[in-house]
Amino acid sequence: MGRDIAVSAELQNYILNSIATEPEILKKLARKTLDLGDASAMQISWIQACFMQNIVRMTGAKKTIEIGVFTGYSTLATALALPNDGKIVALDVEESWTDIAKEFWVDAGADKKIDLQIAPALQSLDRLISQGLSGSFDMVFIDADKPSMTSYLDKSWQLLRRGGVVIADNVLWGEKILDGNDESEDTVAIRDFNSKLATDTRFNTSMIPVGDGLSLAIKK
Repeated sequence: MGRDIAVSAELQNYILNSIATEPEILKKLARKTLDLGDASAMQISWIQACFMQNIVRMTGAKKTIEIGVFTGYSTLATALALPNDGKIVALDVEESWTDIAKEFWVDAGADKKIDLQIAPALQSLDRLISQGLSGSFDMVFIDADKPSMTSYLDKSWQLLRRGGVVIADNVLWGEKILDGNDESEDTVAIRDFNSKLATDTRFNTSMIPVGDGLSLAIKK
């Protein structure tokens, strides 16, 4: 989701004018994504992408995983922040969306940093583990189907190095997590994920109301 929790339009514009300028290639990709109609709400905002870029820079990340690519905005933002020898393993199942992503990755000169794998994400994560890559990644961004979030977290723990970071999107879910009458599958899954992560001794965890809510969990 691109919207920001409890942030007025005026305050959001103030934030946008107070952070790094959104690269033109990302603006173009955002406009292209709007053509998808309601589905475009799955794209993160520049405020969130800018924050994630600084996480990449602060941690010195070189190898990351993105679970859920959509049209590739967050993937491209991450790629732009990675060093020249950085790599992203980008996981998705929907080629009609990732075909849009690939066009913009090439235009940005970032495509060589991105290894797009089209398959169910849990299968791809298991494959990375079977290839002996456990403990070798610096960051994982989880932004895919909500019922699998807890499973994605467990696989991420295996693949991250000590001190590596999980960033999970949509953890505030438009405030629907507060609605006791909302027992939809996605809402329940996010509540369960948040509860698990809050008590998971494998990570040091924080949550911030950026975008639709981000959890940051550092592997101990």
